Amino acid sequence: MKSKLRIGLLIDDYSVPSWMHKMITNINDSEHSKIVLIVKKKTIPKKKQSTISKIWEHRNTLAYLLFVKLDEKIFKTGDNAFKLESIKKTIICEEIEVSAEETKLSDFISREDINKIKPYNIDVFIRLGFRILRGEILNVSKYGIWSFHHGDNTVNRGGPAGVWEVIKNWNQTGVTLQILSEDLDGGLKLDESFSSTDKVSFFRNKNNYFFKSSLMLPRKLNQLHQLGEDEFFKNIHEFNKPHFYYNPLFRAPSNTIIFKTFFNIYIKKILSIIESFFFTEQWILLFKLENSSKLSTSFFRFKKILPPKDRFWADPFVIEKNDNYYIFIEELIYKENKGKISVIEMNEDGNYSSPKIVLEKDYHLSYPFLFKDNDNLYMIPETQQNKTIELYKCCDFPLKWEFCMNLMIDVQALDTTIIKRDNKYWLFTNMKENEGVNGNDELFLFYSDHLNNDEWTYHPSNPIVSDVTKSRSAGEIFSVNNKLYRPSQNCAKRYGHGITINEIIELNENSYLEKTVQKTYPNWERDIKAVHTINHTQRLTVIDGVLRRKK
Repeated sequence: MKSKLRIGLLIDDYSVPSWMHKMITNINDSEHSKIVLIVKKKTIPKKKQSTISKIWEHRNTLAYLLFVKLDEKIFKTGDNAFKLESIKKTIICEEIEVSAEETKLSDFISREDINKIKPYNIDVFIRLGFRILRGEILNVSKYGIWSFHHGDNTVNRGGPAGVWEVIKNWNQTGVTLQILSEDLDGGLKLDESFSSTDKVSFFRNKNNYFFKSSLMLPRKLNQLHQLGEDEFFKNIHEFNKPHFYYNPLFRAPSNTIIFKTFFNIYIKKILSIIESFFFTEQWILLFKLENSSKLSTSFFRFKKILPPKDRFWADPFVIEKNDNYYIFIEELIYKENKGKISVIEMNEDGNYSSPKIVLEKDYHLSYPFLFKDNDNLYMIPETQQNKTIELYKCCDFPLKWEFCMNLMIDVQALDTTIIKRDNKYWLFTNMKENEGVNGNDELFLFYSDHLNNDEWTYHPSNPIVSDVTKSRSAGEIFSVNNKLYRPSQNCAKRYGHGITINEIIELNENSYLEKTVQKTYPNWERDIKAVHTINHTQRLTVIDGVLRRKK
């Protein structure tokens, strides 16, 4: 059995934000790591300032400071990533208090204190405090100091975290995990993740991706422990690419910028509310029948299937039988606010029937993924509200389906999709491993020798995708010219805004690799605002879309 990694924490105080507390507890309770040392920065009493002098010192960013306080009061949630929790009783280990020589922005730890730290033989230090660390401390642990930059450091260095993405209306907010070096934000990148940017609130934007970042570092420690130093860092060096940073170093926004931001955000919000009195957005279906069995790729040629205005139709999956097509959908009547699975029958001329209900529960159903196996037809609808992944078998096509089993329980799983490859079943699903994290952000992979099985093996590369632009599944994995393609949703700008097509390069029990080959957007018609599912069989290709309609 491998020895656990020896972890050290670099902190300013024993009271840490909730996201840090979750991460520290996760690491210390794991099979891969053990926290053996806490290095605390000695507190130096600060000279008290009068209220007037504080206001004067922050006069150029006063509007930002006030806006942040107001924003947190309005948008604070029950799962607060920044609520302080003490690690004093949670972590029992050796402690060292050190004095840091402070320059304008950096901290240097003395040679005397470094010599106190060295005997602990730390594998990884985690920076959860101090300012910019310089000097010998960067090399005192075997694998360096691991630190978060809460921002996409290819476009956003400096701070404050999660703020400029909202101000500049960027669609996504990034977080980077890196090994610190003397080059600020230029260290070896260990991992990165991307979330959708909240369009209104700094606090909500930060809360989501700080909670998500609490999972990143424990996962990387686990990979280091499992793979070993050579294989782990071989993968890390392949992951790192040369990049030139071309934006300024961001700092706290000025009063002028905050006033402009406030105006832009809330004017847009007011206009949106006014528009909602006259227009509504509705998920609809669109289809194209070709003269051959090829996939239809020109969305502007697709014909609409419009539901009544009291409901929406989405998540179309299609199967052909006896020269007819059967389109299985999520049907949601607004006043019920609960999805069910229905089917629409279409003939070779494109004539179609009204939907008929095939599956309804006392909890929400959507994404009726269809899968043929051993002459049987199965369905795996999304049942996140029930905290399950459920398998159904068709016993009388197309209307009767019987429950087979739960593939997983006590999970928050979204849009499960399965393929059979190399005599194994590969299950792709989005999951929320932490409360407070957006379910659109991370894709997980499991595998099994049998479909009817409730013990699926967790892939060592999980999450295989941590990027809101290409994580959540958008339909069946399909093959073109002997290459596998995984359609995924681009949820950066809004939920289900577009479809990203990813080629699966490598899929086995040890590794997963894909590359994005195209991103599609709802640009072919002015009133189509989103598209997030695509499926195909024989002559028929079907998608869904959000249509802006008059009330």
